[in-house]
Amino acid sequence: MSDWLEHSVQVEVDAPIDLVWSLWSDLEQMPRWMKWIDSVKIPEDNPDISLWTLSSSGFEFNWKSRIIKVTPNQIIQWESIDGLPNRGAIRFYDRKESSIVKLTVAYDIPGILGKIMDNLFLGRIVESTIQADLERFREYALQAKN
Repeated sequence: MSDWLEHSVQVEVDAPIDLVWSLWSDLEQMPRWMKWIDSVKIPEDNPDISLWTLSSSGFEFNWKSRIIKVTPNQIIQWESIDGLPNRGAIRFYDRKESSIVKLTVAYDIPGILGKIMDNLFLGRIVESTIQADLERFREYALQAKN
């Protein structure tokens, strides 16, 4: 038995959509702005697959994800195919002089963890962390723009 938890956060970035898209779609750079992500590796023989390592408070989780939808400058959607169960999408909205970046992440909490942890408490931690990640991405994009 397990429970899926889902969170959506967004940020406005004062940069054009082409720049925002190119920075985010370089998945191997994500540890620069995502606090819990230690590494992202893309196998040379399959660019739709990515190998992820997440680390927090002494816990380490690994998973393999597959890109299931890409529409340039609009959406990257993924699902895990091995390891930590998760799925989600990053959406981009062109506002001409700026861009909206909206991240939706869903993850499966194994039954035993769900019993130990208060999902509401865990959800607040995850949501505040990914909001902070998007704010770090905004700063990263602004540095790249200048």
